[in-house]
Amino acid sequence: MIATRESRLALWQAEHVKSLLEPHGHEVSLLGMTTRGDQILDRSLSKVGGKGLFVKELEAALEDGRADIAVHSLKDVPMDLPQGFALACVMEREDPRDAFVSSRFARWEELPQGAVVGTSSLRRVVLLRALRPDLKIEPLRGNLDTRLRKLDEGGYDAIVLAAAGLKRLGLEQRIREVFEPEQMLPSAGQGALAIEVRSDRHDLMQLLAPLAHQTTWLAVAAERAVSRAMGGSCSMPLAAFATFGGEYLQLRAAWGNPDTAAPLVRAQSATVAAGLPQAEALGAEVAARLRAGGAH
Repeated sequence: MIATRESRLALWQAEHVKSLLEPHGHEVSLLGMTTRGDQILDRSLSKVGGKGLFVKELEAALEDGRADIAVHSLKDVPMDLPQGFALACVMEREDPRDAFVSSRFARWEELPQGAVVGTSSLRRVVLLRALRPDLKIEPLRGNLDTRLRKLDEGGYDAIVLAAAGLKRLGLEQRIREVFEPEQMLPSAGQGALAIEVRSDRHDLMQLLAPLAHQTTWLAVAAERAVSRAMGGSCSMPLAAFATFGGEYLQLRAAWGNPDTAAPLVRAQSATVAAGLPQAEALGAEVAARLRAGGAH
């Protein structure tokens, strides 16, 4: 049994995992759930408990045996899981970039001064301000379909969404432009799916091991280690993105203050990462460089 949120994207993700397990003889069904993160739409996540609100109900279903596994967008998973839970695997990453979506403007550069851009992410707020301080950034909550509807109803000139979600739902045509990481550094774990289990379910960890994608797992481990070292909140104005260049894992991070117009603090480093300890040590190193540069 797979525990999943009931948004269209979350159900796609759970069905995707189901489709990978069933050919190996496993009977799989879905347990759809509405989380606190889905219910609270009038306040930013940073003010009501962070993105962990998207996973707590699913973890309760794992704990009481209603479900065996939970499928998450990794960027919604807290940096430190509660005692008794573990990530069984991280799957191959979809496009990790952010997407510019607009009903009126074909390119990011075409937005006029004072245009209203919607996002609920503090990371996107500080990165957008660094790119275009002349824009008006307004809050935007809800699942992917809700955000697109609010854009189409005229509430925003443009919105910024994860490219991965749009592509997974066959909505790639809504993407006007993608932001390259040099423009807008992605969130830790963006584009990757993770499967969570109870930490005592070694049988499930063994069963799910073939779904793991090692290079993705190492990259996101480095990214999440930056966030963990900076305080662990999924809702901080922090970007972290790692890629492999040959044998080297290269990690870049950026931090901004959403309350001031201070410049972004940036840091980067690289290492040979053969396993999770080296990847996580790289993340801790980059976080230390951010703090040395004034991030907090």
